[in-house]
Amino acid sequence: MKVLLVEDDQFHASWMEKMLADALPEVSEIFHARNGAQAELEARLLSIHAVVMDLRMETRNGIEAARTLWQERPETRILFWSNYADEAYLRGIAAIVPEDSAYGYVLKTAPSDRLKLALRAVLVEGQIMVDREYHRLQRRQATPWAALDDSEFAVLLDLAIGLQDKLIAERRGMSLRTVQNRLLTLYDKLGVDAEDSVPLNKRVRALNRALVTRILNIEALEAAQRDFDNWCATRRR
Repeated sequence: MKVLLVEDDQFHASWMEKMLADALPEVSEIFHARNGAQAELEARLLSIHAVVMDLRMETRNGIEAARTLWQERPETRILFWSNYADEAYLRGIAAIVPEDSAYGYVLKTAPSDRLKLALRAVLVEGQIMVDREYHRLQRRQATPWAALDDSEFAVLLDLAIGLQDKLIAERRGMSLRTVQNRLLTLYDKLGVDAEDSVPLNKRVRALNRALVTRILNIEALEAAQRDFDNWCATRRR
């Protein structure tokens, strides 16, 4: 069994290689990629279907690389291994994972026993295994006023990269009134309306709250800008 380890930090890479050797005697070879772009190339050339993927990397992050791997080989089993439990990452993974694919999400702070369990469950047994933080997010999403739905999140991304209401409406195929209603709901859910006693720019404050609560992160903003640039290029044709 071949495993591709995608990790840009040498300390973490060495630690994960040891965990793989201890947890999975089936592993015959471990290949190492230092970023998402290199991971895509190596997985393609070596026909690798078992991957341990860091999320935050330069030169293509883990979610972007996983999207490509799953598009080319939907049967690829990916264990995401990260320091972060940002909602933006979890939403990103949920948006790209193919139906019936095996994947996992475990924090780098997880105990060794839990990490070994996740490695075997995802890479060998083809199960889905996610850390407690993911379940906390799912519980918040189950409560209507505790999380953003997909359309609200899309409007938040557009707000975050500086789009005005009319352009958001055009891009998302919504009416202007619908966009404005989504913004009101965003302000409510992010706690911006609770600060009405203080004169604030609500759009800026909503972005601040989304970053502080980790609904958004820098990778999500970069991806949103790329998506908008692609949309603009298509619109001009």
